[in-house]
Amino acid sequence: MELELFVTPGLGDNSYLITSGGEAVLVDPQRDAWRFLAVAQERKLRVRYVLETHVHNDYISGALETRSATGAEIAAPAKGGYEFPHRPMAEGDEVLIGALRIVAIETPGHTPEHTSWLVYEDSTQEPVAIFTGGSLIVASAGRTDLLGPEMAEELTRAQYRTLRRLATLPPHVQVLPTHGAGSFCTAIVPAMSRVTTIAAELMHNPMLAVRDEEEFIRRHLSGLLAYPAYYAHMAAINRTGPKILGRLPELRALSADEVAKLTESGVWIVDARDRKAFAQAHIPGSLNIEIDSTFGIYVGWVTPFNSRLILILPEPIKESSREAVVQLIRIGYEQIDGYLDGGVDAWISSGRPVSSYPTAGVDDLCKAYLSGQPFRLLDVRQNAEWESGHIPDSLHIFIGELTVRLQEVPKDKQVWVACASGYRASIAASLLDRAGIPVRLVAQGGVPEWLARCYPQRSSV
Repeated sequence: MELELFVTPGLGDNSYLITSGGEAVLVDPQRDAWRFLAVAQERKLRVRYVLETHVHNDYISGALETRSATGAEIAAPAKGGYEFPHRPMAEGDEVLIGALRIVAIETPGHTPEHTSWLVYEDSTQEPVAIFTGGSLIVASAGRTDLLGPEMAEELTRAQYRTLRRLATLPPHVQVLPTHGAGSFCTAIVPAMSRVTTIAAELMHNPMLAVRDEEEFIRRHLSGLLAYPAYYAHMAAINRTGPKILGRLPELRALSADEVAKLTESGVWIVDARDRKAFAQAHIPGSLNIEIDSTFGIYVGWVTPFNSRLILILPEPIKESSREAVVQLIRIGYEQIDGYLDGGVDAWISSGRPVSSYPTAGVDDLCKAYLSGQPFRLLDVRQNAEWESGHIPDSLHIFIGELTVRLQEVPKDKQVWVACASGYRASIAASLLDRAGIPVRLVAQGGVPEWLARCYPQRSSV
């Protein structure tokens, strides 16, 4: 057995290519499955199957893309409600590739239909590995609240039983989860390692250490982070089957005149440049989400699902365009009209106005706070971050809720915006600016640094 692990930054997910005898199986691929297939082609492997562990809530599956490109058969949980042709797999069903036997076991909890896959080599009686999807995760487990509060307790009880079952596997069995560090699908923050073993999890996983079911439910459902708004749309698309793209779409270069006309019809302008460059000059009403591994997640968190978009991209355009598009199609954003050719400079050259707002550092925030300057601080971190420590007298609205709670932000004085590092604050600052609220962005550092460096000074005054 040969195994190749692919990590998708931002989503925090793993996909796997498992091979034997020139044949391969692809496990839980994202929509841009071409990157996995390129590896298979380079190694001259025949991709026989795509295995799904569950109906995904955090990304659009690449199963149909894989089948379209290779003819691979899709093997998916029998209880998943998939509406496209596939092989429904229930407890004990198996697929064979080369010298490997891969057997389905039903492991509900993360979702009702969740299925894990045991891997056996040759004629061995004990498995050598298990693809655990969103059940057992490195030092964690998949969360059970993604389908709504009405199902959370039932699924948590199922997850408890699933974990207890998996804990009985032989200690040497390699555990290959789909969700991992960086994923919002985990109940508690997982370890940074992407794979593990049953023995290691029995020793280090706090979810396996809880032997009382009621205590497990309490711990599993407490302190959960908010998850992106676009999650609500993924399962339905994955059940019906997304449109097959065949390749990564290429963006069209738009003139300033074209962009101006499109914005009149309600298209969102997403500016992926650095937060300080955006603050200095940007198209009025545009949204600042810097291009990094979480770009797509935050677009899907703060804009209506699958909104029409125009992008403002940083140099080099080719690379940033590709990164933006691949992240967006993974979460179902397909209506990307193009990017502004020449960027904000082209917009200015066309004679159109730009907006701006001031930025500040943590030291500036500290000085303003200690001197009693009249301003309001908006903290846009997660609830758990806020509860672990926050600046006195600040207003807390999580960035994912800001678009529907803008009326709570005062408009009569300048609002300083902070998070932990400046990334989420930059999104929030652009939303406030879009709404006509005077804003100052704490662009570098944030609340933890303030608490470490400024609050002690204030306490000693």
